[in-house]
Order: sequence, then structure tokens, then C-alpha cells
Amino acid sequence: MKKKILSVLLAATLVVSLFAGCGKSKKDNIIKVGASPTPHAEILKVIEDKLKDKGYTLEIVEYNDYILPNNATENGELDANYFQHQPYLDNFNEKNGTHLVSVASVHFEPFGIYAGKSNDLKNLKEGASVAVPNDTTNEARALLLLEAEGLIKLKDGAGITATKNDVVENPLNLDIKELEAAQIPRAVKDVDIACINGNYAAEAGYKVSDALATESVESLAAKTYTNILVVKEGNENSEKIKALKEALLSDEVKDQYEVKGETNPKAEVIVTDNKNVALPTTTITCYKCGGTKGYWWTVQTRSADEAPTNFIRCAKCGNTWRSSN
Repeated sequence: MKKKILSVLLAATLVVSLFAGCGKSKKDNIIKVGASPTPHAEILKVIEDKLKDKGYTLEIVEYNDYILPNNATENGELDANYFQHQPYLDNFNEKNGTHLVSVASVHFEPFGIYAGKSNDLKNLKEGASVAVPNDTTNEARALLLLEAEGLIKLKDGAGITATKNDVVENPLNLDIKELEAAQIPRAVKDVDIACINGNYAAEAGYKVSDALATESVESLAAKTYTNILVVKEGNENSEKIKALKEALLSDEVKDQYEVKGETNPKAEVIVTDNKNVALPTTTITCYKCGGTKGYWWTVQTRSADEAPTNFIRCAKCGNTWRSSN
């Protein structure tokens, strides 16, 4: 009799186990996202606990180029990626026949011109060399910034698809060198000036304030080049992507990355409609936890004719303090 009861119990346990296996698999609970190290991966780390509370494990895969994460998202190695803007995505899909779509706009990183052999845009020599990204959308962005600084003129209507072939006026006969975007920070010493994407500039240790010029708040770039969360078409409404999107646009991210008050015109990181931003980073020593990486921003807390106030926030513990100018 005992053997029969034991057999029934074992059979029941097996049935329960089989039905349990029909629910969420372990893979369904993992959200694998490809991202540039700075600031995208850092922003994603802010939401790890929030996703964990919803039953998901966030796996962040860092990439140092713009091609591999899109390919990995297309072939299913990644659930999503977070590193690019819409014009780049559109161009990538068109060239590669991929089927990637945006599900959220998150933040904007100002593109900058940084000093190489020359540190003054007004005194560039004839034939000075200028490094720009070689991908279509980011090259256009660099050229638009050079035009805004009066260094070149583009043909009418070139806009966000401009290439160096669209340069109609080049009074200094600048030598525009097209390089892979990730390589430009390493090539700075070999050119007079370099146009660098915000994330690659941050990874190379540049502050936004180091730039000789940055995109204006009112620029076409600020309205066009918001960084987006991308998935393969058809996955937009999956539960894990909904959870990821909700977390990425949550107050936790806003609390870490939103600047309140007036920002330094040269150091702003432009907010999207969701008011999420990525702050420039700097090396610090936090007096609370000893952390060595911090985010900084500037606020005009006093009258307009006085110096603004700099604030530092430790990336490790969140401790925030005023910094002397």
C-alpha cells in the first residue's frame, strides 16, 4: 500500500514538473542588451535592480563599434541594443537589409570638435586636417557642426545626409579625413581637430567642456540624434521589451541623469521629451565611498553676472556635492 501511495505521489510530482516547464523558460527571464560602454551601459546598470524586481535578469554586453550590436540584435543574439540614433538605424537597415526598429527615445549626446594639433578654431591654418566619422549619419553631423562654426559651407538641402562631397565652400581648404568613429579619439594627435561622438569622447576621457565647439540646443542634431532603444521588428511588444522600456524611462534613470536648473551652454546634455540625460563624467575621489568616477553638471544658482556652480555626483554611491569653480 505504501508503495502504491509513493508511486502516485511521484507521478503527481512529475506531472506538476512537466506543467511547470511549460511556463517561462530561464531564457525568457533574461534580457540581453548590447550597448556602448559610456554612457549607455552605465545607464542600463541603473535599472538592473528594477528589472530584477520584475523577475528579469539584465545582461549588458558592451561593444566598441556600431555594427556588431545591430547584427547581433538582428540574428537574435541580443534582445535589444542601446547605442545609436534613428538616422544611423535607418541607414543601417537600408544598407544591410536588417529589420530593426526603435521602441523608445532615451537621451541625446552632444557631438563635439576636439583639439588635436590645433586648439583654436579661429586660427586654423590653411590645409588643416579634420577627422570626421566615416558612416553617413555621423559624418553629416560632423559636417553640420563644422558649418555652424563657419569653417565650411554645405550645399542647400544637404542636411543630415551630407557627405564631404556636399561641401561647396572650404575657405581654408581643410583636409577632411573620414575615419571609423571609434578610432577617432586615438587619431586626435595626428590631426589638427577631430569631430567625436559623445560616447566615444567620454570613453576617451574627454569632458564636454574640453570641446572647442559642441552642437547647440537648437541645432538640427538636437532634434534628430536622440539615442534610442532598438529591437528586431516583431519583438516590440514582448513582455521583456515592455519591461526594459518601462525601466529605462523610469524615475530611477531620471534621478540619476536628469539635470535640474539651467545648464552650462557648452556642457549640456540635451534632454528628450522624457527628460532623460547622460551627464559628462570626470575623475573624482568621493569622500563617502572612495569612488573615482563622477558625473558633473553646472547650474546658475547665483545672479547672472556671477560664476555658475559646479555639482559632482559619485557614480558609485550617488553622493552629490558642490565643487569649486
